[in-house]
Amino acid sequence: MYFVEVILPLALAKTFTYSVSEAEYHYIQKGMRLAVLFGKSKIYTALAIDLHQNKPTLYEAKEIHQILDEKPIVTENQIKHWQWIASYYMCAIGDVYRGALPSALLLENETLITQKVDVFVDESELTDDEFLIYQALQQQSSLKVQDIIKILNKKSVFPVIQKLIDKNILVLQEEMQETYKPKLVRYIRLHSKYESAEGLNELLAILKNAAKQKEIVLTYFQLSASEKKKPISVKKLVEVSNVTSAVVKTLVDKEIFEEYLLQEDRVNFSGETNKHQLELSEAQQKAFDEIQISFQEKEVCLLHGVTSSGKTEIYIKLIEDYLKTGKQVLYLLPEIALTTQLVTRLQAHFGNKVAVFHSKYNNNERVEVWNQVLQNSEKAQIVIGARSALFLPFSNLGFIIVDEEHEQTFKQVDPAPRYHARDASIVLASFFQAKVLLGSATPSLESYYNATTAKYGLVEIKARYGNVKMPEIVLVDLKDKYFRKRMTGHFSDVLVDEITTALSLGEQVILFQNRRGYSPLLECMTCGHVPQCQQCDVSLTYHKHKNQLRCHYCGYSIAKPTNCHSCSSIDLLTKGFGTEQIQQELVQLFPEAKIGRMDQDTTRGKFGFEKIIDSFKNREIDIMVGTQMLAKGLDFDNVSLVGIMNADNMLYHPDFRAFERSFQTMTQVAGRSGRSEKQGKVIIQTYNPDHNTIQQVTNNDYAGMYKEQLYDRQIYKYPPYFRIIKLTLKHRDFEKLKEGSLWLYQVLSQHLGVPVLGPEEPAINRIRNEYIRTIMIKNPQNVSIMGTKKTIQKILNSFDNVVQYRTIKVALNVDFY
Repeated sequence: MYFVEVILPLALAKTFTYSVSEAEYHYIQKGMRLAVLFGKSKIYTALAIDLHQNKPTLYEAKEIHQILDEKPIVTENQIKHWQWIASYYMCAIGDVYRGALPSALLLENETLITQKVDVFVDESELTDDEFLIYQALQQQSSLKVQDIIKILNKKSVFPVIQKLIDKNILVLQEEMQETYKPKLVRYIRLHSKYESAEGLNELLAILKNAAKQKEIVLTYFQLSASEKKKPISVKKLVEVSNVTSAVVKTLVDKEIFEEYLLQEDRVNFSGETNKHQLELSEAQQKAFDEIQISFQEKEVCLLHGVTSSGKTEIYIKLIEDYLKTGKQVLYLLPEIALTTQLVTRLQAHFGNKVAVFHSKYNNNERVEVWNQVLQNSEKAQIVIGARSALFLPFSNLGFIIVDEEHEQTFKQVDPAPRYHARDASIVLASFFQAKVLLGSATPSLESYYNATTAKYGLVEIKARYGNVKMPEIVLVDLKDKYFRKRMTGHFSDVLVDEITTALSLGEQVILFQNRRGYSPLLECMTCGHVPQCQQCDVSLTYHKHKNQLRCHYCGYSIAKPTNCHSCSSIDLLTKGFGTEQIQQELVQLFPEAKIGRMDQDTTRGKFGFEKIIDSFKNREIDIMVGTQMLAKGLDFDNVSLVGIMNADNMLYHPDFRAFERSFQTMTQVAGRSGRSEKQGKVIIQTYNPDHNTIQQVTNNDYAGMYKEQLYDRQIYKYPPYFRIIKLTLKHRDFEKLKEGSLWLYQVLSQHLGVPVLGPEEPAINRIRNEYIRTIMIKNPQNVSIMGTKKTIQKILNSFDNVVQYRTIKVALNVDFY
């Protein structure tokens, strides 16, 4: 008896055992994909993680359906890393597997419908719909459910299919489909009979009267001479000769040209690499040397360099060193917008050794990068990506850079696995004995705490590159400006004057408002009614461009009402402001200026970020309005002024990190200003200019913010002194959820010797028609977190066994950020 242990791409915590033949047992390796039958008829792509001869005791092992790979596509280190993520972040291994693999590698099982062979069919007994399906099967051997929906032009086709199965006319057959298709490019070459001198004369005689065809052939000769025998694509030939592809087709039909296909990578770098050496400044060189000394003793080092201190150049120098040893490098970024700028810089330096991996890439492109990393290809020696790049199949990883390590986007919120890319990358590096460099101008409190307690190395750069001065920060008191009537819309007279000056000097401006849309509220001035989302407990945001009210949680939208839904009054007023409103006010204030906007609404689509960033870099946009996307590591040399429209928005969030995050965001936004010779200026509009955090931003006092926040965190039992595990419970029935969450809270309080808070209704207590309750568990440093987790898991298992609470969904978030 031979068995294989597999993971299924489902939210299941355990692995499953399937039986295999002796030949299969010796052929299958860990990390290969297998198609297996699970349940009555579903076929899934499972991953082999172990081979053994122990028969399962609880169930009869089914046979596998088929083996999908010739060699493993997942490495053993990856499987170890996935198991660590599943155990540490308390989620199912199936969730990690599904989240890690590009979905094109998780094959779909598409139901195929075929006609039964050798069965007499009396067509007169069939209904119209049945006859249409039967007729279609006379034309082709099999149909998919999707095809039948198109044929019958209706959604509910299953009853019709069922009747035909009952009549013994059709059979269902499940088939696995490989969704990844390599990209094939059409190339062209001269037919072999025309390659000799006589052949050429004959060819010219044939084309004597066909001017366009003759032109294409001559262009082909020119290209093959200049390209030094490289293959010539049909696309290139058509572009250079300036004729249509129909003429090329004619030449292929005449057997003058031969067409052939070559497989090509979808993501290809073409361009000149910089030949000159990268020179580091004195401060950069000092930091570079200190990092290398730190790596001799410690696995992780934190680089704390002020904005525009030239951290990227230090990363490039370190990458060069690791590439010389033949190691792979992983460069993690918090935001796809950042990869756009950085890829250009790295490709200019390293050429075609850079691969990119993030969610804006389509499935086929992601599979290609996956395969390149698996094969340790030249093309993927440096991988840049957002947090998902952590799951690639590295075999020889030497160095990981986590840039802007403080960013909250490194933490996955939904769906599971809810991992933190910074922490998970440190564990991944330990499997390879690789080094990790965390970089930030405003490190997270946890990382800085680890660095000051000597768990990590710490290297600091206090000055900007080229001794450029830090920007001058000016605070504008909005209370005073409104009182003196010196506001135009949401712009104080100071901000308007500074924008006017910057534009007159041909410099660019960035304005930051951390809220998209036109305004967050539409209020009736007669009765005070505010339109709410039907499925979530939140007000709808007004988007003027589309003239609609939208929910930013579930996507529900309605047209902007002309009168109040409650009292029918027509006196409706918008309250608050978002990026869209700032953009509209700018159009009226500065009609000559070109104004751009960068938020979730304008960066949809694969190249959304590239288009906006390029046009701003090329100075086609004078003023850029944006949300926190603008705050992260972007480098624009012509920006002299940054305006923060309302600093108080961020400060008063019901979140223990509100002050830390506000400091980080404002400092990062301020850092976009004055990055070349001239000193930049930052204007912060606020109702509370004396607030500690705003004063710390003004004085660029990270140490002051760190000490103050650390003191608070110790008193109120928060990280880094305590680890937080957050349980989120959801259910459509309010009473059942209330009862279930209270039961769970009481049992947790009794069995855990650590603080348990809750069950609490969050600020937004209903999303997509599900009510929400949260329970927080605070685990101190001196108590083993593994023990706490085991107890929680046991209690959750008992909770699941209580019949009336079984339908309550529970999501766990370990190291809640």
